[in-house]
Amino acid sequence: MRAGTAVRDVTPPAGAAMSGFAARTARATGAHDPLLVHALVVEDTALVTVDVVGLHEDDCAEIGRRCRLPADRVVVHATHTHGGPAGMRGRLGGPVDETWLDALVATCADAVDAAHAAREPVEVRAGYGADPGVARNRRRAGGPVDGALPVLHLRRPDGSLLAGVVSYACHPVVLGADNTLLTADYPGVVRRVLAERLGGPVLFVTGCAGDANTGHSAAASISTAAADGRTFAAAERVGTRVAEAALTAGPQPGPGPGPVRAATRQVALDLDPPTAAEIAAGVTEWEAEAATAEPARAALLREWAAWGRAQPAGPPTWSGPVSVLRWGPALLVALPGEPFAAAAHEVRRHAPPGTTVLVAGYSGGCPGYLPPTEEYAHGGYEVDEAHRYYGMPGPFARGAAERVLDAARALLDADG
Repeated sequence: MRAGTAVRDVTPPAGAAMSGFAARTARATGAHDPLLVHALVVEDTALVTVDVVGLHEDDCAEIGRRCRLPADRVVVHATHTHGGPAGMRGRLGGPVDETWLDALVATCADAVDAAHAAREPVEVRAGYGADPGVARNRRRAGGPVDGALPVLHLRRPDGSLLAGVVSYACHPVVLGADNTLLTADYPGVVRRVLAERLGGPVLFVTGCAGDANTGHSAAASISTAAADGRTFAAAERVGTRVAEAALTAGPQPGPGPGPVRAATRQVALDLDPPTAAEIAAGVTEWEAEAATAEPARAALLREWAAWGRAQPAGPPTWSGPVSVLRWGPALLVALPGEPFAAAAHEVRRHAPPGTTVLVAGYSGGCPGYLPPTEEYAHGGYEVDEAHRYYGMPGPFARGAAERVLDAARALLDADG
């Protein structure tokens, strides 16, 4: 099969509004490492990864429309770094720099077209690296994580690496709300280390990391105080550990050239918005508490109050894509939003045996967390609160994650 790749730098200048922590109101003071777009085209399919906390489904669709490839064969994925700029209108803080966002959309499409034009013969090799042991369930001790580390090598006939792909399910939030330097977080370290060792560009795909990070609760990020273990040195250690585990994979080719296929299914997911009375009561409570809270907590409460006063309008549903790309011995299953580890386990249970399966979240649009039904009883930020920072009318209703998985299973069944 033929494949091509392209890499573009999309780091905005200092002064950009950052996204990922409601407690962080300061703008970017500079860049620690570049924010990148990676495009990988295999025959007439494409994967685009972007170093932002999320992309709106409308912008993902626009990237697909601008490419020379059919839009339904292009998967757009956000690595979900919390050290990047605001990139979703009305979601996860802002304001969004419209000029930068328009340029980002154009850059993604251009990278896909450049990768398509540069295609050359390759062999796809796939396998799993050792579990790096980095991810921890951030909601409850001993809760599920996805320790799988799928790795792809696209090798030229001479054995050199055209591109690599590695996926891991751990929130890119090693850096906390005190950080004001733009960064790809630990995924940038993974890519850099592997590119140096393997001799070619490497794409990082963030897995189903809605309930996983390196070991702190979501509540621990409601602070702009420096924290042990949330430094650039820590990100370097985490990224290097993931990269070294990926180097144990020894990816192997399939039994033949293998098929290249793509399929997408749109899913409509129900929301569970609070009533107007519940919102009004919440606004009163949040504004009163914000008046005496410490600054980081007050920033969060003011964010919630602004959400409540705006009373986000819209239908009680959200629609977005679930996609599957088949590249010979490998499958990429791309899910929207922030799925939990349970979603990845279910997809792999349903995938054909002997296939290396990358289960990506944050693809095709990022409207919020998608907890499995059993998680609603535990409540917490991801279930009860995150929709306010996301600017959504309400959280996703019970059963939304299962509906996404139904779509993924149907696509896998069709793939055969």
